[in-house]
Amino acid sequence: MSKSVKHLANIKVNDEYGTPPFLFSESVKKFNCIPKVDYFASEANHVCSEYYTKEDNAFELNWTQNGFINPPYSIIKKVMQKAYEEHLANNIELMILTYNKTDTQWWHSYVENKAEVHFIKGRIKFLDRKGNQTKYPAPYPSCWIIYRSKSVKVKTECMFPNFQKYGKLR
Repeated sequence: MSKSVKHLANIKVNDEYGTPPFLFSESVKKFNCIPKVDYFASEANHVCSEYYTKEDNAFELNWTQNGFINPPYSIIKKVMQKAYEEHLANNIELMILTYNKTDTQWWHSYVENKAEVHFIKGRIKFLDRKGNQTKYPAPYPSCWIIYRSKSVKVKTECMFPNFQKYGKLR
């Protein structure tokens, strides 16, 4: 049995893996993101001071703050749909760490041409549900998916209100 097949079987039993803190902090700096809320976390594996656990059910909440997501792989499509919809509805920035399966429906529906994507070299050793590093790295490659908030456009007066009558700039 291949590692990925074993991993898929394990996901049905255990789907809570934490993000290594060093990877999170390095990426926050590198990609200039400031997540305030960890939307899919646990007591042992949250990387933001404010976080939601399974019991809080992030699917039932309005997301109004910039956030971080390390989604459970078993519900990736549902998580990505919620993240994309909340990003659009509330103009929030979301930094998502997940596996990169570019051939999947969720990727084409919620990532392709909709977000920044940064591929991670190598495989990550995630944290188990107690916060300890796992023995083996993830069976899939990972990436960062970032939905950026749209900056507020400031209305300014044009110094040359009749410039358009002269045609395009060359």
